[in-house]
Amino acid sequence: MNANVYAIDAASGDDAGIWLKILSKYRQPHSGRSVFELLVTVFPFAAFWAGAYISVFQGFWPGLILVLPAAAFLLRLFMIQHDCGHGSFFGRRRLDTWTGRVIGVLTLTPYDYWRRAHAGHHASAGNLDERGVGDITTLTVAEYYSLSWSRRLAYRLYRHPLVMFGVGPAWLFLLKQRLPFGMMGSGVMPWMSTMATNLAVAILTVLMIWAVGLIPFLLIHLPVVLIAGAAGVWLFYVQHQFEETHWSKTAEWQFPEAALHGASHYDLPPVLRWMTGNIGVHHVHHLSSRIPYYRLPEVLRDHPELGDIGRITLWQSLQCVRLVLWDERSGKLVSFRDAAKVARPPGCGLNPRTQP
Repeated sequence: MNANVYAIDAASGDDAGIWLKILSKYRQPHSGRSVFELLVTVFPFAAFWAGAYISVFQGFWPGLILVLPAAAFLLRLFMIQHDCGHGSFFGRRRLDTWTGRVIGVLTLTPYDYWRRAHAGHHASAGNLDERGVGDITTLTVAEYYSLSWSRRLAYRLYRHPLVMFGVGPAWLFLLKQRLPFGMMGSGVMPWMSTMATNLAVAILTVLMIWAVGLIPFLLIHLPVVLIAGAAGVWLFYVQHQFEETHWSKTAEWQFPEAALHGASHYDLPPVLRWMTGNIGVHHVHHLSSRIPYYRLPEVLRDHPELGDIGRITLWQSLQCVRLVLWDERSGKLVSFRDAAKVARPPGCGLNPRTQP
């Protein structure tokens, strides 16, 4: 049997060490490449931001289109911050930590607070008994129909695209991350992280408003943050909210299987793949999060069989928005319409089609 095929089989069974051993050789970052990745992200971001400002200053309003590439590079900065959080960007803890903290001021994401929440997500992704840590809230069909009418309506609103990718990112990046929600009683670190980031954001904001003016700053930076935030939430969504994703209860949950089959391979066009820091190779990232994002293509090149696991295209990802409930019987994410065909609200004879 081919060793790579055996490795994939092992990842779904008891002998997960084979896969992890294969991927371990990709974990070493290259310092020069990391510096290069940082520079080709920071400078274009600053250039597009400055270009948008010059356009506004000159009264050339079509120039505000430059907020789109500026937002794209801000998103890419977040991907670098993400790798720093895993200790995989430079591979040196102090350097990764301070790089992540500085970028966090631009992305409005308190680095140390976010890093702890994200580590919880990696440790429990796909575990039905440990949902809610850095995840998008996902109910099972049975849980949804056990809720009151008002709470089902609230869940429907929460999962609506306008809320998920519009109101949600604005709430998350502008407001929620200003306080360590979820870690209020977890010691001083979450508070220091959020408050220090808030102070740095306030200072930078005041300096930018002093330099360019309040209206130009709001016209440029607010759209940049909101567009980048919406794109980031979208990426996180489709990387776990796809039909063939994996969820199981603690007794059956195994990290390698949940990592490999509970995260998608979001197969984006090359330009988008580069702009998003290869985060679409998410199943490999979850299996071995210490691999730098710029080495993930090496994994697919050397082990092409990985490319077909959990693969979704850009077009297919658009259809993932309707998948909102986990059906434990079929082992798939389903839509509200499909859930209504197989479920009945407990304790009453009403047809779920008539229920929110």
